[in-house]
Amino acid sequence: MHASERIFFVLFPECVILTLNKILRVNQNQRNVEKIKIREKIGYALGDGAANIAWRGVSTFLLFFYTDVFGITAAAAGVLLFIARLSDGVSDVAMGIIGDRTNSKFGKFRPWILWTAIPLAVILSLLFTTPDLGMTGKIVYAYITYILFTLIYTANNIPYGALMAVMTGDNKERTSIGSYRMVGAFAGGMIVQGALLFLVAHFGNVNPSINITKLENTKYNVVVSSSQDVPNANIKTKDGIAKIYWAEAKEGTTNTPSPYVSFTMSANEKYSFIVDGESGLTTEKISLINQKKGYSNSIYVLSVFLAIFMIITFMSTKERVYPPKAQKSNLIQDLKDLFSNKPWLVLLVVGLFWTIYNSIKQGMTLYYFTLYLNNQLLSASYLVALMLASIAGAMATAPLGKKLGKKNLFIYALLFSGAVNALFVFCGPKDIGAIFTIGIISEFGAAIFPTLFFAMLGDTADYSEFKNNRRATGLVYSAGSFVTKFGGGVAAAFIGAVLAAFHYNGMDSTTIEGAIPAVIMLMSWIPAVIAFIAAGIMTLYPLNQPKMDNITEELYQRRLKEATSVKD
Repeated sequence: MHASERIFFVLFPECVILTLNKILRVNQNQRNVEKIKIREKIGYALGDGAANIAWRGVSTFLLFFYTDVFGITAAAAGVLLFIARLSDGVSDVAMGIIGDRTNSKFGKFRPWILWTAIPLAVILSLLFTTPDLGMTGKIVYAYITYILFTLIYTANNIPYGALMAVMTGDNKERTSIGSYRMVGAFAGGMIVQGALLFLVAHFGNVNPSINITKLENTKYNVVVSSSQDVPNANIKTKDGIAKIYWAEAKEGTTNTPSPYVSFTMSANEKYSFIVDGESGLTTEKISLINQKKGYSNSIYVLSVFLAIFMIITFMSTKERVYPPKAQKSNLIQDLKDLFSNKPWLVLLVVGLFWTIYNSIKQGMTLYYFTLYLNNQLLSASYLVALMLASIAGAMATAPLGKKLGKKNLFIYALLFSGAVNALFVFCGPKDIGAIFTIGIISEFGAAIFPTLFFAMLGDTADYSEFKNNRRATGLVYSAGSFVTKFGGGVAAAFIGAVLAAFHYNGMDSTTIEGAIPAVIMLMSWIPAVIAFIAAGIMTLYPLNQPKMDNITEELYQRRLKEATSVKD
């Protein structure tokens, strides 16, 4: 031992040295946990990939499924989705409170991801199952399954969202995790939106007998039959160009040419249609699908992946940020802190508006391509293109946020996406290139909204801890999650009401033409107006980047001091 070392040990007894070592280790460990490894970020992102198999599947396809497959009217389906979402107001807040008070060896929020993985997959499958019921029975079944879906989704998604805020105390690192999360979310959305219609065509394939007789240059008589009963058959040409109508009008129905005809097939009975507007028609160009079977089996397969991804998220993540040790459970105080949190209140209202904006865009896509462009399968390619644009937008959010600040970036993204989206009003059914271009550019901006929103909810939780020395992460995220889900319900109800005002009936193809103006405005300028309103509200958000950096450093010092005192 060197002389200098002997002097050090004489001057500093062993107990003092051990204490200093503890402090140094605490300091180092605290620094290390702020940087999250990429594999943990990817594991976390898979959770939102799973959630979006459910969420995007429901927001994009459920209203269409209800009206055009299950057979519920647009008005009834819209009211159903709106009323069911009202229950989220109670369940979301309750789940946030429960999450904050959950104490297990796995943490506060992670265990809920595990416990709800399989139940969420099961209820999603039931949501797209079509029991043979009368109209009243269908509506009752839809209410029960949809409300159960929202409750289980809440029990899964509130803890999942709150988990991001407790994986790290660094607000910039949280934005990075948010970017990974949104890449996972959009990838999950791409899986369901890109693959579902093709899976429906695969699992719903009737394999019918088709006989085609040419009547005129582009006019044919098509006779189809099947060896099985098909309760919800849908016949059309695969490219959607031709119009189809009954060769002999069925009793009680009108017989206006339309892109498709939905009907009930009995085994071995022949059904005769006129197909007009497509030259060189062959049997390969005729699509006859059992939509009920197709949708149900497709969702069953996707639900398996949902459960697997959720379990991986649970296994690969870790909670690191906890409420102050001195904090005692006090729900009244938590609620007072929440509603005195101005940044959270502003973000709450903005969250409602951007969710309505995105949900109208998503909810109208299938209607737009089916009714206006007469090419439903093309919507799958469009949705995949939008998901790729969304991934690019999510990946660009962190660097853009560092340069512009999260608040400014949010405002610019709202204005940009809304203005571009309004250009849809100038597109005709043949302007496919323009439609794809507008959609992709608008979606790039729209992808920034959720990426920033959920990261900024964590910032508002930090702000509350900074201001009140109390933390209720689950409660902050529960209310934030509620407005995003409630906004989806408002959007669905709004779409249903507007389509009903134009007398659209998904089971009557003759109502399509009259509903086209509604489809166009719901796809174009109506969402744009909503985005502009949200941008105006966002200007009131008080947390700029320098202020957040100060809050992050102050909280870091508090936690370090608390951890050091506990170690001692």
